[in-house]
Amino acid sequence: MSRLGNLGHRLHRGEIAYDFVGKRKLWYGVSILITVAAILGLAVNGLKLGIEFSGGAVFTTPKTSMSVSQVQDRIGGDTGDHQALVQKLGTGSVRIQISDITLDEAKQYQGEIAKDLDIKPADIDPQIIGPSWGEEISKKAFEGLVIFMVLVTIYMAIAFEWRKAVAALIALLHDLTITIGVYAIVGFEVTPGTVIGLLTVLGYSLYDTVVVFDGLKETTKDITKQNRYTYSELANRSLNQTLVRSINTTVVALLPVAGLLFVGGGLLGAGTLNDIALSLFVGLTAGAYSSIFIATPLVADLKERDPEIKALRKRVLAKRAADARRGEQGGDDPQDSHGPADGDHGDGDHGDHGDDDPHAATAGASGSRRESPSRNRGRNRPSGKRR
Repeated sequence: MSRLGNLGHRLHRGEIAYDFVGKRKLWYGVSILITVAAILGLAVNGLKLGIEFSGGAVFTTPKTSMSVSQVQDRIGGDTGDHQALVQKLGTGSVRIQISDITLDEAKQYQGEIAKDLDIKPADIDPQIIGPSWGEEISKKAFEGLVIFMVLVTIYMAIAFEWRKAVAALIALLHDLTITIGVYAIVGFEVTPGTVIGLLTVLGYSLYDTVVVFDGLKETTKDITKQNRYTYSELANRSLNQTLVRSINTTVVALLPVAGLLFVGGGLLGAGTLNDIALSLFVGLTAGAYSSIFIATPLVADLKERDPEIKALRKRVLAKRAADARRGEQGGDDPQDSHGPADGDHGDGDHGDHGDDDPHAATAGASGSRRESPSRNRGRNRPSGKRR
């Protein structure tokens, strides 16, 4: 068995565990810092909207030997107050994008660009998008995102409960904010491909969260019928059991996305791949983080405020204090030190924990009943009447 597989087996059996839920304040603080940095980047730099959202024109030239800087120097004074974004495509052609211009301005700029680059105006492939169409696309993208969030919340509330729905929604907003903030800081354009990438990321993040929540649902079934574990402890145990699975699925998903971003967008110069690849790469990483460090600890926080879970926590802590006192007072008595306490056996104990809990195993081994010496007196005696 590989080292990672052995680690996953030990985590699932409960032999080792990382206290994610117990250190939730630390994870909350890290998430708040990252989120604040993303919001500041968005407020300072803003989003660079593609022409699909802002309207404008894209001019694609034939294959040329000129570099991006040379093209920018030649057309620099012919675009007026509008900034021209120049990209070198993998085919050797040049893509020149100018936002917020009208149809008449686009025709004028096409002729001036052709003159500056010493090519015929007919050889330039123009793509002109009006501002009204871009505004409509922006509205539909926002509506699609809101509808997605609402449906996710309803589904999580039906499949699990409202606390898990709230935690999942906060985790999704966390992933969305970080991804948009990175776009603002890096300066990549926001295109329809970016929106598709964001929706894909949110779906993947939701899948990872559902896997953890499903395990948590099974682990905490009939939790109030036992007195050994609090809700937070069982939530942390469930999270540890699915930890390696979450890591594996995230790494496998990030490898092809990294290929799109660094090889396709970086080495091959396919700038259109950057739109979707960056959102996928950042969003998948943030989604894996939020599923482990945000969603489950939030559920534990919300559940610990429930009256039944509060009462359970008091019973568990009281039982542990009583066991500690009995251990200090009568440590030599096997029934006091190893015997199960009242209400801590049978159906009242959670079914998943008997095999994995070392204390339960110790109790079963040392709690066997000793036979009285008087019961051995008749052994090895011949059958028949006594004389």
